[in-house]
Amino acid sequence: MKLAVESLKKPAAAGHSPAYYASLIVGVALAHGVVRIFSRTHILHAGRHIEYEIREDLHAKIISLDMPYFSGERTGDILSRFSNDLTNVRMLLGFGVLNVINTALVYISAISLMFRISPVLTLYAVVPYPLMILLVKRVSHHIFNHSKRAQEELASLSSQVEENVSAAMVVKAYCREDSQVEAFREIGTKYLYYSMKMANLRGILIPFMASIGGLGTLIVLLAGGARVISGELTLGDFVAFNGYLAMLIWPTVVLGWILNLLQRGAASMSRLNAVLGARPSIREPSDPVVPERIFGEIEFRDLCFGYNGIPLLKGISLHIRKGMRTGIVGPVGSGKSTLMRLIARLYPVGDGQLFIDGIDINRIPLRKLRDTIGYVPQESFLFSRTIADNIAYGRGDAAAGEIEAAARLAQLDGDVAGFPNTYGTMVGERGVTLSGGQKQRTAIARALLKNPAVLILDDPLSAVDAGTEEEILKGLAGYYGDRTVLIVSHRLSALRDCDLILVLDNGRIREQGTHEQLLAMGGLYAAMHREQQLRDEIAGY
Repeated sequence: MKLAVESLKKPAAAGHSPAYYASLIVGVALAHGVVRIFSRTHILHAGRHIEYEIREDLHAKIISLDMPYFSGERTGDILSRFSNDLTNVRMLLGFGVLNVINTALVYISAISLMFRISPVLTLYAVVPYPLMILLVKRVSHHIFNHSKRAQEELASLSSQVEENVSAAMVVKAYCREDSQVEAFREIGTKYLYYSMKMANLRGILIPFMASIGGLGTLIVLLAGGARVISGELTLGDFVAFNGYLAMLIWPTVVLGWILNLLQRGAASMSRLNAVLGARPSIREPSDPVVPERIFGEIEFRDLCFGYNGIPLLKGISLHIRKGMRTGIVGPVGSGKSTLMRLIARLYPVGDGQLFIDGIDINRIPLRKLRDTIGYVPQESFLFSRTIADNIAYGRGDAAAGEIEAAARLAQLDGDVAGFPNTYGTMVGERGVTLSGGQKQRTAIARALLKNPAVLILDDPLSAVDAGTEEEILKGLAGYYGDRTVLIVSHRLSALRDCDLILVLDNGRIREQGTHEQLLAMGGLYAAMHREQQLRDEIAGY
């Protein structure tokens, strides 16, 4: 640059014509443009690939976590980490890294060239920069804290929307639209507050960075101009020095934006690490016992269990032989569903308390255990796929005939025949296009198709009428065979043919026996039976 300026004043002294230097500058500019294109492309692509890898790791981690983790997390919060937090990390790893490299190269190159021209002027130019470092130090942790709070409030917004969409029918049925709008507004106000805090800090930081560059330029103009007048510095050196100094203005401004990206990305990464660092409480056994086949003999030995330190099941001792049909009844909150979840190891159970075929359940590999259990929970969840896909969810290789046979056993085939695309009918999100009874029967068919050694039916017929329940139970009676079957039901009629009926109350087994034996005892079961008979008589009038 110095020679180009000198060539305008004394072409012969410079050695080349101004056109030569102009062409050289154009060539350097073009080369700079090509380098920037390739650098931006490669680094930004790298950021996208890293985002993809983190998303894959997040999904794999989410799939590996168990019910205790999801019990304490909100769906909207998890989804927010997959979208907003990942976007912040990608911006940091893409644009952030790119500008850090560009800024570092420009600073090193420009300051080196400036120092060659005049070390004194270079010192004058960088005098204001300690002020910038001081401000960055004071502001950075505030940006991090506000950014993290903003992401948390955004996650709350996502959770609120997810709940409102999932419970739209309940919201409208109870005329709670206004209250939900107000709840959303409250969370949105908090999100706005922390977002504005970040915006204010950014509004202070970036102009301050720009003024630092302008202040350095002003100092150089005053000190350097005097040196040019006194002859200590040539005009070409002075112009070149100012040109190099001008190269620092934009990187200095960008530093403020980079700092914002860095703190937002760090806050988001800390939220992602909270998921990636989570460990399931149910783990594969360190010394597994892998039986060739699980037959379904279940034994509880003084089993105790609770949620969050609150005891629920207390001293459960029971031996269920292979092929037994066991019914479980009891008041709400007595621990019936919890007992079923422990058999499938959906929640952790202590060593030496639950045995399958004489093997401690904690020593059986999870896949081996769960592949032999057909579990129908109280809330029948269906995926947004076809009816056939939902039935075959546990067995992706199932043939169409097997799917239809399972549907017949669950008394679902008659309903499916009336659908426009029969088994190819899409059920919508969470099975929204099906009735409650149809969803429950689809879930039953899904469990039956697995051909499990242990079949767990956790109140699976609550949404069907008594007549349909009777038909389903008759169909299942021929299917049970030598399978171990556990049925939880609030209708005692569903348990009449069970080999053993347990009556749970307050987490303990209060009564056990056959239907006739329990009636003869005249205890809790008999009272429940009389109450249901009275309700049926009243309903008959």
